[in-house]
Amino acid sequence: MPATATTRTTRSSRTALRRGLVAAALPLLIGALASCGYGSQAEKDEPQPAGAAGKKLSASEVRIGYFSNLTHATALVGLQEGLIQRELGGTKIKPQAFNAGPSQIEALNGGSLDIGFIGPSPAINGYVKSKGSNLRIVSGSASGGVKLVVNPDKIKSLDDVKGKRIATPQKGNTQDVAFLNWISEKGWTVDPESGKGDVSVVRTDNKVTPDAFKQGSIDGAWVPEPTASKLVSDGGSVLLDETALWPDQKFVITNTIVSQKFLKEHPDVVEAVLAGTVKTNEWINANPDKAKASANAKLEAENGKPLEAKIIDPAWPSIAITDDPLASTLKTQADYAVEAGLIEQPDLTGIYDLRLLNKVLKAAGKPEVPDAGLGAE
Repeated sequence: MPATATTRTTRSSRTALRRGLVAAALPLLIGALASCGYGSQAEKDEPQPAGAAGKKLSASEVRIGYFSNLTHATALVGLQEGLIQRELGGTKIKPQAFNAGPSQIEALNGGSLDIGFIGPSPAINGYVKSKGSNLRIVSGSASGGVKLVVNPDKIKSLDDVKGKRIATPQKGNTQDVAFLNWISEKGWTVDPESGKGDVSVVRTDNKVTPDAFKQGSIDGAWVPEPTASKLVSDGGSVLLDETALWPDQKFVITNTIVSQKFLKEHPDVVEAVLAGTVKTNEWINANPDKAKASANAKLEAENGKPLEAKIIDPAWPSIAITDDPLASTLKTQADYAVEAGLIEQPDLTGIYDLRLLNKVLKAAGKPEVPDAGLGAE
């Protein structure tokens, strides 16, 4: 039956209405997608868990930074499960995901971040550049989770790495320093600035590394999880786990740092956050499968999709979650950076303040942890 004028008018009105609704919703959808993109730096309010409401501490909010990375499992799980928020009561968490250590240090030094989860090299660099005035390491978070993954068709032994192109995440970052030190111990030479030498060190963002590996523009990578397991899923082979290079197979990969200004003005808030991280770490270690699922749920919220089982399943057990900052290994990593020519010999005295952490640990019946003589007075 042919459409009448009235029918055409009604359909036209409905179509216009639908278009109007889509147009109105589109900016909201785009904003939502942007906020959960990989490595985004969007700030957002963290939902409070049931029972978290209560009296505010000395600050109405605390801004916490972290990476969307499995080596930041304390932050991922602590936020996802509400374990940190629960300790803060009415003081609200404002979380922020970062792409790299330097930008997080910049935010901390610039006053837009209070507490952060970060690797040892950015923490050292931030402390030294501010002449010891802007941050303190107040807790550990994770150890391990770093591997040298290679193309098995091109590299079959450690000696085969010579002459090859190996990626690290960033010049002077924690993995870059470790790889340069390993190269040096092999008796090979590489210019730390250009990355050229007996091995070509290619500084490549972790988001780009898997594609570069599949395309053959790099022969391997010295990277943290989950990038390492992603490369394995793409045909790579683990040639070396960095834990094998360290005494007791432990080395710091993630610390918890705080702005000295915030620590001085709001010690009760910092103590509450540390109470939350200690409980988070205890829960992670007691419930590894549930914790893995929780971390992946947070990654899905951040990145728009979870990690596949073939990536997260091998990656998760290679990371050790710990309250201990493993301070002696941070000093060793600083020495590696000096030997590589990336930094001058730093004075790290005062980089740690573990008094609140040890207070929390003692109250929980756990052993206190040392600062390797680098504690604040």
